[in-house]
Amino acid sequence: MLSEANKKVVILIPSLNPKKEFINYIEELIDNGFKNIIVVNDGSNNSCNEIFDNIEKRKECKIIKHTNNEGKGKSLKDGLKLFKTMKGNFNGIITADCDGQHLIKDIIKLSEALKDNKNNLILGVRNLKDKNVPIKSRIGNNLTSAIFKLLYGVKITDTQTGLRAIPTSLLDDYIELKGNRYEYETNMLIYSILKRIKIIEIPIDTVYIDENKGTHFRPIKDSILIYKNIFSSLIKYSIASIISFLLDIFIFKILLLVTQNFDQAISITIGTIGARVISSLVNYTLNRNITFKNKGNVRNTIIKYYALCIFQMSLSAILVIIFSKLIKLPETLIKIIVDTILYFFSYRMQNKWVFNSKKK
Repeated sequence: MLSEANKKVVILIPSLNPKKEFINYIEELIDNGFKNIIVVNDGSNNSCNEIFDNIEKRKECKIIKHTNNEGKGKSLKDGLKLFKTMKGNFNGIITADCDGQHLIKDIIKLSEALKDNKNNLILGVRNLKDKNVPIKSRIGNNLTSAIFKLLYGVKITDTQTGLRAIPTSLLDDYIELKGNRYEYETNMLIYSILKRIKIIEIPIDTVYIDENKGTHFRPIKDSILIYKNIFSSLIKYSIASIISFLLDIFIFKILLLVTQNFDQAISITIGTIGARVISSLVNYTLNRNITFKNKGNVRNTIIKYYALCIFQMSLSAILVIIFSKLIKLPETLIKIIVDTILYFFSYRMQNKWVFNSKKK
């Protein structure tokens, strides 16, 4: 018996130079009750026209054609825009690849999951420890997963999966995201984490055809685009930190000159406090408006920001004291190590707590 849930989802498949077996894949989707299928011809060779013409004749299918190859991200966004215009009480849209690596039974799993996850992103995740996973795919995915965990505090088993179920409620969120190639899918994950959209993982079969030789992923160019976006906020955070540090030193020097006739201890105290107040306000402003682009209540974020500063400063002092007694290393070296670790801790806390805007 066919699932009723399959009738309430749209299938979106970006396609670049698909093989003739793609027609059979579409037929199998239709036979399993998927009555609304969007296929994007992303600038395929003319030799593929017969395949797309065959698919377009089916009443269940709609074709979007790109004259030139515009990238998987652009194909997905164009498909989401078309989905937005379609009439029907749909639970959401499921994205899949055209090479047959996403089995119909796994697409059905995500279709069923959409019924109970009207506000969550659903990922079909592969077992990347499986022996048939190409080594470069395993390494790339594990590395990206580890970076996500480090920077965002969220473990995503399969960051590169193309099998995703997007509920209708999140449509507008994802249409506006940047990226025209594979980095778009990474941006979707980053956005979901920052907006506290829950990410549900559904295990699926791990299928690689011919060692994934048919992939259109460009190892160097696309990897650069992906990691550029992953590290984007950390880079901005680091620049804001450097600017604040230099400003702190500059203001400190100015205040020392202004108070040079004061007692030395008083002069240094005024310089230290004054410089830190000004530089921290600049750091807060840069991180709020540029690094994390927070539009929430200033009062709430600034209270959290300074609470974190006080906690981090206190924790730094405590850890340096403790490790100075346990390890025979110079205090300065210990402080450098401790503060480097706390630097990433502070980034995570500002990202997830101080400047995090929970999706309404």
